[in-house]
Amino acid sequence: MNTTRPGRRPRADARRNYERLLAEADSAFRENGTEASLENIARRAGVAIGTLYGHFPNRRALVGALLQDRNDVLFETGDRLLAHPSAAEALTGWVHAVVEHAAVYRGLVAMLIDGLDDDASELHESCVRMSAIGERLIANAHAAGVIRHDATGADVAALMNAAAWVREQMPEEQADRFLRFAMDGLRPAGG
Repeated sequence: MNTTRPGRRPRADARRNYERLLAEADSAFRENGTEASLENIARRAGVAIGTLYGHFPNRRALVGALLQDRNDVLFETGDRLLAHPSAAEALTGWVHAVVEHAAVYRGLVAMLIDGLDDDASELHESCVRMSAIGERLIANAHAAGVIRHDATGADVAALMNAAAWVREQMPEEQADRFLRFAMDGLRPAGG
């Protein structure tokens, strides 16, 4: 938030504008996806578009700010799952948590995919962390023999991205059914 010099607390009105922008962006993104009009978000928050850009230089920065608390919860979940005694349950729990996380806004999946490969993206660091947790859980699942030997981190990431996209497009019940079938496909033959 670019409202003060380093070391100073933000002005009360700047903090209120920031919070209103986040609230309106959350509402707009839930209604219209991540491509919702930033001008409309600013208008709904009662500020000029320049104020929005003063706080969030681009759409990714706004989305990143909205996801900050959700990311913290997701990473805490990942850390707990890494210590889970069942590698299969841990991986399944992670896949479900990431799918739910990525499907919160229509269009978020694409932004997260782009963020992983774009070092300059405001979403990059959180995407890398999600990927690292997933890779460790997949390694644990391989070591426990509960996942196909040829299943890679890229395969599981593609599965999660596809499931999150399906969840954006279909009723939750159908999307969950799709995810169960996909997870069954990761099990070793005869497993």
